Amino acid sequence: MSCPIAAAMEPAPGPQEKYQLITRNLQEVLGEDKLMAILKERELKIYWGTATTGKPHVAYFVPMSKIADFLKAGCEVTILFADLHAYLDNMKAPWELLELRTRYYEHVIKAMLESIGVPLEKLKFVRGTDYQLSKEYTLDVYRLSSVVTQHDAKKAGAEVVKQVEHPLLSGLLYPGLQALDEEYLKVDAQFGGVDQRKIFTFAEKYLPSLGYGKRVHLMNPMVPGLTGSKMSSSEEDSKIDLLDRKEDVKKKLKKAFCEPGNVENNGVLSFIKHVLFPLKSEFVVLREEKWGGNKTYTAYEVLEKDFAEQVVHPGDLKNSVEVALNKLLDPIREKFNCPELKKLSSAAYPTPSKAKPAEKGTKNSEPEDVIPSRLDIRVGKVISVEKHPDADSLYVEKIDVGEAEPRTVVSGLVHFVPKEQLQDRLVVLLCNLKPQKMRGVESQGMVLCASSVGEPRQVEPLDPPAGCCAGERVYVEGYEGGEPDEELKPKKKVFEKLQADFRISEDCVAQWKQRNFLTKLGTVSCKSLKGGSIS
Repeated sequence: MSCPIAAAMEPAPGPQEKYQLITRNLQEVLGEDKLMAILKERELKIYWGTATTGKPHVAYFVPMSKIADFLKAGCEVTILFADLHAYLDNMKAPWELLELRTRYYEHVIKAMLESIGVPLEKLKFVRGTDYQLSKEYTLDVYRLSSVVTQHDAKKAGAEVVKQVEHPLLSGLLYPGLQALDEEYLKVDAQFGGVDQRKIFTFAEKYLPSLGYGKRVHLMNPMVPGLTGSKMSSSEEDSKIDLLDRKEDVKKKLKKAFCEPGNVENNGVLSFIKHVLFPLKSEFVVLREEKWGGNKTYTAYEVLEKDFAEQVVHPGDLKNSVEVALNKLLDPIREKFNCPELKKLSSAAYPTPSKAKPAEKGTKNSEPEDVIPSRLDIRVGKVISVEKHPDADSLYVEKIDVGEAEPRTVVSGLVHFVPKEQLQDRLVVLLCNLKPQKMRGVESQGMVLCASSVGEPRQVEPLDPPAGCCAGERVYVEGYEGGEPDEELKPKKKVFEKLQADFRISEDCVAQWKQRNFLTKLGTVSCKSLKGGSIS
């Protein structure tokens, strides 16, 4: 049992001890003299940012264990959920999933920190879009873009931004935003992986050109994945997900690269070195008595030497890591076992449909998945409205849905919505129906509307959230992923089958099977037709 008085009397670590805690296990530090000078005067202010893209995996425990070191050293630590960066990086997080993935990251990172005993009250959590959309920040982005060369921007992001054959302009903006974060978060230092080095040196070069100071940069080594290469969210066999079941952990560790005596690119050993040892200051190799029984290591170097000399067998090492890792993952699994977080997880990372359309004439083919993501629903803006020349109940509308030309849409709304109420308003348009002629005019979409159940019939066009732009995707909660069909085949009746479960909630929100219709800005709704249908 610890004594509070004795704990209170323990001397606070001095600048040199703080420096050792802050820099241990790092691969490189840029600005060591400045770091020591700050520690002699006050506590260091530092931030670590993570772009909210793929699901965090066990390699995230590496920066988490360093954050624990920073707190032990008295640092003021900010964790940045870089949601805007996630979108700019070749849209690794689609705009419609950005908010969901950021919420997922917040929950899972906090669960990881709690799992290793890091007190959350000592941390500051910030979202990038909390300040990156401000007038001042945006102006600084423009100022920076006026002095940064295309060559330097491309070079800075080479190891971080996804490299593709036809790169987007957003990838060139990414390094500049990360540099500006240092100033806007008011920190002395930024912490990240050594793959961030070019962005760090970019920040050191260009921030002074805006009148801002250089920061200290602390870099972790890149921890090998289970296959021996970099642990990556996109390479399933290289990583262990934080929510993987125990049987999945066992299976992945069993397949992990861990050659007898080979300490190079050994992800199992690296995880022990960079996560388990810093957290516990020891590691226990579990083995049967006939092989020498359990052995406790208090120095990683001794364990690595024993493995290199084949005193420790790869099978025993993997089994021991499995036990230790499951102790870290159990609290996270338990936290995410609640319905709310299960729903968030599936919505932020929807499982893509693997079902393929049944081939014509094939017996015993699997049925197609009739799921909402097959519908191409977009926000549209009504540019013009005219009465159909040959039908008193029909309007002919020109609707902008973010394409080169507006679409012509015929809607039976004359008796329900005055022409002036449609002009220039935002609507929700189903865009991948097969075009069909309605009294001689080809209609290229369907305006989705709420309809009352009883008589007299009332109809209200669905309302996207205020601030939406023409062409923005509308999706059903939990079905954000997947590509819509290029054209819905009338014989398949995909829309009709889904429409059977379209409803307006008691809060006037459009839903499919009680899942909300959403855009990146919020829910799709109607004005007053509670409990109505959608057609």
